[in-house]
Amino acid sequence: MKIKKILWTVGVGLLALVVIALIVVALFLDGIVKTGIVTVGPKIVQVPITLDSIHIGILSGSAKVKGLVLGNPEGYKTPFAVSVGLAEVSVDVASALSDKIVVHSIHVESPEITFEGGLTGNNLFKIRDNLSSLTAVGTSTAPSTNTPAATGGKPAKKIEVDDFLITGAKVHVSLTGLGGHEMTLPLPDIHLTDLGKDTGGLTPADLTGRIFDAITTGTLKVVTESVGDVGKAATDSLHKISSGLGGMFK
Repeated sequence: MKIKKILWTVGVGLLALVVIALIVVALFLDGIVKTGIVTVGPKIVQVPITLDSIHIGILSGSAKVKGLVLGNPEGYKTPFAVSVGLAEVSVDVASALSDKIVVHSIHVESPEITFEGGLTGNNLFKIRDNLSSLTAVGTSTAPSTNTPAATGGKPAKKIEVDDFLITGAKVHVSLTGLGGHEMTLPLPDIHLTDLGKDTGGLTPADLTGRIFDAITTGTLKVVTESVGDVGKAATDSLHKISSGLGGMFK
């Protein structure tokens, strides 16, 4: 009986320690991840990153990110390149113990994107070039994300994203080529699937590059179409003015 009582006491004690550990992790994990995003992230994209809050559900494998802002490269005057009000993430919890983290879904709601510059040179192209140069050499200015040395000799974990969706996005356009002409345009939904699924996963830099390429491509398309509309409207206006002046001189 004494042995059973001792085992029972030990079991209850261990269970209590596990519960306490989970509570401690739940309390501090959000802050740890937030710190990682705002310290490692800028080394990947080479622009400032700020984050209001992140909440992680350990057992459910879900996370909510609020107020994520990607700054602009040096030389650009607009406040930010990308601002995300809310993003929801669903992760396969068991995959956290493997070499590849499986993300079931990422849903970004109503982000704001700033396009500053011209069609051949702008803030989004600059960030994309930063990412391209980073993935081309296969190393990162942030050793903790890719290099074995930073992970105790072990290769960094790869990431798979099954479903990535951006909805309700808006693009704030500031065109230097048209005298700083400004406008706000809706961006069609961006939907990507099976990122890194058939390749053993992607590094954080590769994944960021894929997503940012899609954002840049979609943004450039709507801006190009809008510039065409602006140019046509300007041409029509000039034609009307010229016709009016011609009538006056006649």
